[in-house]
Amino acid sequence: MNDFRGQRPLIFGEVLFDRFPDGSVVLGGAPFNVAWHLQAFGMAPLFISRVGDDALGRRIRDTMHAWEMDASGLQLDSTHPTGGVDIRIEDGEPAFDIVDNQAYDFIDPDAMPPLPVGALVYHGSLAVRNAGSGRALQQLQQGRDPQRLVDVNLRPPWWRRDTIMSLLQGARWIKLNEAELAQLVPEADVLQAQMRHLLEQCGAEMVIVTRGAAGAVVLVSSGEEFSVVPQDQGEIIDTVGAGDAFTSVVTLGLLRGWSLPLMLERAQAFASAITGIRGATCNDPGFYQPFIENWKLI
Repeated sequence: MNDFRGQRPLIFGEVLFDRFPDGSVVLGGAPFNVAWHLQAFGMAPLFISRVGDDALGRRIRDTMHAWEMDASGLQLDSTHPTGGVDIRIEDGEPAFDIVDNQAYDFIDPDAMPPLPVGALVYHGSLAVRNAGSGRALQQLQQGRDPQRLVDVNLRPPWWRRDTIMSLLQGARWIKLNEAELAQLVPEADVLQAQMRHLLEQCGAEMVIVTRGAAGAVVLVSSGEEFSVVPQDQGEIIDTVGAGDAFTSVVTLGLLRGWSLPLMLERAQAFASAITGIRGATCNDPGFYQPFIENWKLI
């Protein structure tokens, strides 16, 4: 395993506003959520995305500055608006209405800041639905040998199986939920067989599958399997961003060299905490402090 200690992670992809049925608006987007949490945990991520030259775009930049995030990778788009998603809660789970041609679809490869070689790179699948941001991701990888953690986000109608499978080729780590795994591997109907098939098809080192209330399971290329289940928790406000919270701690664990069982235990604990607040992120540093202290991040 690479030693990433002292390196900044690169986070590439969408930043947008989640709009809830009760009228509340919360900053989100899976890559932004991961970057936000990593910043709180002291990892100083370089976040690469694009926002509109509008009030919401300025709000994102101001929020990043207030959270002391590096905004040098946040591009400004005078043509396309800042991203937005309408969220419905159906049977306790979030459903998403995602608008096309948002600023994050047009990340400019020529406007990216200097990028390190051999860094841990996190990206999802939604931001590369458009060829513009797809080219930016390709350029980010060229000549840099990135170690990629790819977060599968199957948001109808913005995905095709062959495109997703192509995107996963060469990824070192793959994270997705149980329903997404079943959609990508329809030829198998047992979870472990689906995971093994995906691992072999993509040549990955590790597949991480989140299972909602059932926790998460990991399969590594050596054949070892690890799992975690949630501990008793308090009231669930919503589950939006729980998967991103989980992924942020997996990323943190890869950066810090944690063992897989420890990484999973901590990722599940943090994801459970996120379900107790509205939305996917929290701007109260005190929310993160118990984790920082318990995990000895300072």
